[in-house]
Amino acid sequence: MSNTPNAESAKPPAVTVPGLLRMKREGRKIVMLTAYDAGFAACVEAGGVDAVLVGDSLGMVVQGRQTTVAVSVDDMVYHSRAVARGLRRALLVTDLPFQSYATPELALRNATRLMAEGEAAMVKLEGAGPLLEAIRFLAERDIPVCAHLGLTPQSVHQFGGFRVQGREAEAAERLRRDALAVAEAGAAALVLECVPRSLAAAITAASPIPVIGIGAGVDCDGQVLVLHDLLGVTSGHRPRFVKDFLADGGSVQGAVAAYAQAVREGRFPTAEHGFD
Repeated sequence: MSNTPNAESAKPPAVTVPGLLRMKREGRKIVMLTAYDAGFAACVEAGGVDAVLVGDSLGMVVQGRQTTVAVSVDDMVYHSRAVARGLRRALLVTDLPFQSYATPELALRNATRLMAEGEAAMVKLEGAGPLLEAIRFLAERDIPVCAHLGLTPQSVHQFGGFRVQGREAEAAERLRRDALAVAEAGAAALVLECVPRSLAAAITAASPIPVIGIGAGVDCDGQVLVLHDLLGVTSGHRPRFVKDFLADGGSVQGAVAAYAQAVREGRFPTAEHGFD
C-alpha cells in the first residue's frame, strides 16, 4: 500500500477556536480579513487567511452607510450564511450588531441565530463593563465570543467620531483592565482597534487570549483589516492603519496573499500604520 497522502489529507486542517490560542502560545501570527459574500470568502481563504470576519462594517462598505449602527441581525445572518458557503478551512467569526446583545438573553437569542442560521463558529461583540455579563452568559452556553475594545465603531456617536482610544493614562488603564476582564468573563479572543502601539503591546503580553489588532501595532497576536480597505476601493477618508495590498499582489487573491505573508513575517503593520 502506498504511503503517499491523498490530496484531501494534504490540505491544511480547519482553523478552530482553540487553534487560535495555540497560535498565540506558539508565536504564530493570526491573519484575519473581512468578507461579505461567498465569492470573496473563497478568494480570501485561498489567499491564506486563518479567520474570516463578517463584520458589521458591511453597513458602510456594502450598504453605503456612514456608520455601522443601522445594520440588523437579519443583515448579519444573511451575509454570514453566504460567506460560510465559500469557506472550507478558515474560522468564521460574525459580528453581533448594535444593541443586539444589550441583555444576556438577547445576546443568546441573536448569537444562536448567527451560529445556527449564519453558520458562524464565533460571534464578536463590542465593549466590556456591563457587557461582561453577556460575554459570560454566552461562553457558559458554548458560544465562543470574540470581544472588541478600543475604538468600538458601534459607539461612534458616543466617542464623537472615529478616534484613537487609550492615549490618556486613565483611559489606557481602563483598557488594560477591560482586556483582562473580557478574558476572565470567557471571551476566547479580543480585537483591539485604534490604540497606541505601546499600549496594545502591553495588553497583548498580559492577555491570556489572542489579541488581534487593527490600527494597534505589530506586537498584537494577529491582524485584521476590512477587505475593501486592503483592495483600495474604500471611498471617503482612508484610515491611517490601512494599506492597499492590491498594488503589491496584482489580483484580489494575490493582495490577500501579500497581506497574509506581511502579517506572518511581522512586516505589517509598520509604524506609519499605527499610533503613538
